[in-house]
Amino acid sequence: MEIYDSEGNLIHVEEKKQGFWAKIGGGSLLIAALFHVVLLVIGGFWVFQIIKEPEKKVDFMPPGGGGGERGAEHKVQQKKRAQITPTTNSKRVFAEGASSSYAIPEQGDTFGEMSTLSSLSGGGMSGGLGGSGTGAGFGKGAGMGGGLGMGGGAGKLFGLIPETMRKRCSKEDRLARLKEYGGTPACEEAVLKSLRWLKSQQKPDGSWPGRSPAMTGLVLLAYFGHCETPASEEFGDSCMKGIVYLVNLGMKNDGKLAGNFTVTSWCYEHGIATYALGEAATFCKEGKIEVPNLMEVTEKAGQFIIDNQHKNGGWSYLYATENGHTDTSVVGWQLQALKACSHTNIKYKGLNSAVSKGLRYLGEMQNENGGFGYNGPNSIAGGGKYFALTGAGVLCHQMWGKGGLSEARKGVKYIRQNSKFDWNTEDSDLYAHYYESQAMMQAGGDDWKFYNDLFRDQLLNNQNPEGSWKATKREMHGDTEVYRTALCTLMLEVYYRFLKSSGGSNKEKSGI
Repeated sequence: MEIYDSEGNLIHVEEKKQGFWAKIGGGSLLIAALFHVVLLVIGGFWVFQIIKEPEKKVDFMPPGGGGGERGAEHKVQQKKRAQITPTTNSKRVFAEGASSSYAIPEQGDTFGEMSTLSSLSGGGMSGGLGGSGTGAGFGKGAGMGGGLGMGGGAGKLFGLIPETMRKRCSKEDRLARLKEYGGTPACEEAVLKSLRWLKSQQKPDGSWPGRSPAMTGLVLLAYFGHCETPASEEFGDSCMKGIVYLVNLGMKNDGKLAGNFTVTSWCYEHGIATYALGEAATFCKEGKIEVPNLMEVTEKAGQFIIDNQHKNGGWSYLYATENGHTDTSVVGWQLQALKACSHTNIKYKGLNSAVSKGLRYLGEMQNENGGFGYNGPNSIAGGGKYFALTGAGVLCHQMWGKGGLSEARKGVKYIRQNSKFDWNTEDSDLYAHYYESQAMMQAGGDDWKFYNDLFRDQLLNNQNPEGSWKATKREMHGDTEVYRTALCTLMLEVYYRFLKSSGGSNKEKSGI
């Protein structure tokens, strides 16, 4: 500060005090900071506007890993719909007079005619898949289990699928269910080996050998039990070909699914194939997978079952509505098929009435000891002393929300007290045990622990190295490697294929 006298002469200069901000060069610091802010703004604009974000690939599988091993081990994003319906190097597969135009990859062979299934006509498939009641057919006669999966959530793709079908679609959930219910990682390994073997046995026309509609249905159910759909990386093409085979068969025959309609037991083929199409329709619809005519054939096939129920509440060979031969095994397949169809949201006329009459018929087949007879309360398919259809009767009740009824509870008790499983003896009826594995899983608790100890290692110890299963001591008419392997695969999938219900309590409402 400068001081002057009265004459204007400078007499004193007082230095101005500097503040702390000035001493540290605040002005320059502020300018530098502003300069860097400007640089950051310009840089950010360049990053977000000039550099484009990589294009996202479409993922048609759920975050949990989908089915099989493809979750973390395969790039499912590359499995786009364009690959499901290829446009090059392909040929059309469709029934005469049908409007299906789905194309599948060229396999190097011509697509053969649909099997007439003559190899299993003969005496039919008693007990198991039809026949005279002598225990021939597809087993002694305990049906093939129903239900639809394992509940829970499995990502966006399958978010709308019924809860009972979701848990199977996540590898993590499958392994957790295995651990929770007494399975082992070896069970999952066995399933994958068997699915790969089954895939290797598929015929050029998309079917599997034997009574083709039935065998194709069983293999597809094994695929679906592991959440292998047409979108699957490893099994997708095989799965789609199998579905198309059944759809084209149904289009050719106005919804009826069999290779030879003069064989009395073709009701088994239709029931099994309809069951498979019911699950296929649900997965494909919610997965946005287009299969021409799938919904139409599924509707016709399911409605045919309802419209051709026997007047006694059962279902008969040749689908006779009067006279004819009805039995628990035939009824079991039709009720399972209708359950799968009920998940599709297709409106079926008379569905509830048909199911009620079918369950009432099964109740009439139950012996006072809790076992379910073949075609009467005292009838045992193939002779013997064990009511091998008990699992079928129990599971059908559980599937339709009736697991708390005395019929189901008495059946579970009968299995617990009488069931045996030994691969190297006559106690090796796979048809009976497949049903029982599902029924006892639903029963839960000590009943399931008993059964798990009974069946698990018998299956694991008798699988062939390539994935199929050895023949059992108990010979069954029509027994083939494909048939045995499909049954065993479905049995090992029981840990996650089914949502565990309330264990048969009286509070059970929704069923499987």
